Amino acid sequence: MSTAKFKLEAELREDEGKGASRRLRHLGKVPAVIYGGDRKPRSITLNENELLNNARTEAFFSQVLTIKVGDVKQSAIVKDFQTHPAKSRIMHVDFQRVMDDVEIRMSVPLHFVNEDEGPGIALKGGVASHLKNEVEISCLPGDLPEYIEVDCANLELDQMLHLSDIVLPKGVVIPELAQSSEHDQPIISVAIPKKAVEPEPTDEVAPEDVPAAGDEEESSED
Repeated sequence: MSTAKFKLEAELREDEGKGASRRLRHLGKVPAVIYGGDRKPRSITLNENELLNNARTEAFFSQVLTIKVGDVKQSAIVKDFQTHPAKSRIMHVDFQRVMDDVEIRMSVPLHFVNEDEGPGIALKGGVASHLKNEVEISCLPGDLPEYIEVDCANLELDQMLHLSDIVLPKGVVIPELAQSSEHDQPIISVAIPKKAVEPEPTDEVAPEDVPAAGDEEESSED
């Protein structure tokens, strides 16, 4: 499990609506909401610079955070993180409260290791294609991993690894696999890269090389 610790200072927010949210953003704050657990949803605001700094760390989106509102500390995870489509601005964040004895569903990154050591790449010149970069898991908050490693040391040419090939940490399951084996999606493959096919030369005359109608008659008159 990750040892990363993220702590955010927040304030309660009473004003609602687009106008209020715009005013907050002008002040360098981000509107957010925290919900779930055994408490009602609350609107809060956070410091945008603090959020931006935390968002540069991958684990911020896959770990349990501590959000402090006044004297009250709450454990939560990021469920939605909305950014501006063109600017480096955070528009809104949704947090879900977590409880130690209640399982949570969370998407965590996949880290592919030993790719270059696999025979498909090291011996046969293949190239790896990552088909999934994250996976949704279910576990108790205390078992939540920062990421999941996928060992590719034995990956052969023209071979794939699937969700079922992932070695999961203790207490962690993939709900998608629990539903049906039909959801056993591929996550990485190794293959020889396809070369661009060049068109074969032909004896056909290009349209621009065909004399226009009347050109031969005019040349014969000269």
